[in-house]
Amino acid sequence: METVQRPMRADARRNYERLLTAAHAAFAEQGTEASLEEVARTAGVGIGTLYRHFPTRRALLEAVLHDSLAGLDTRARELLGSGSPGEALLEWTRHLMAHVTVYRGLAATLMSSFDDPASELYGACERVRVGGDALLASAQRAGAVRDDVTGADLTKLVNAVAWAGEHCDDDTAERLLTLVMDGLRAGNRRS
Repeated sequence: METVQRPMRADARRNYERLLTAAHAAFAEQGTEASLEEVARTAGVGIGTLYRHFPTRRALLEAVLHDSLAGLDTRARELLGSGSPGEALLEWTRHLMAHVTVYRGLAATLMSSFDDPASELYGACERVRVGGDALLASAQRAGAVRDDVTGADLTKLVNAVAWAGEHCDDDTAERLLTLVMDGLRAGNRRS
């Protein structure tokens, strides 16, 4: 039997939106481990209201990131039709890098969600991974990227660079991403 989900009442919808706004601000200022009690207080609701809408921190994070994760998926599909598969993959990894560095601690949180189907972030991350896999396969078919690289490898490398980027300046993070991508080029494989 399928359950029909009723639309939210107007007051519940307002609380939901205020919680998302407060969470975005808190994550931007304090990172993904920001106090949920403070998020609720800033939104003008009790912690119980926060947990009714978002039973876990990851559920709240998924809601805050929903549009940007969907944007990564959309961008991957757009880039699949571009002229140079190697350049398309590089551009997409830069978009991914920008996404995972939006909040301090996000790279680590996303990495732990990739392998946890029970996580609220898993489905959204899976859609992003599918798009990245398609770009990677296209670049490999074009001979631009080593054939022994997997989508999981690429995602882990970008997240590792993002994590390192939390501890250095933007120029260093960009240089590290360039080094990683250069190392993935076809012809760079060591026997």
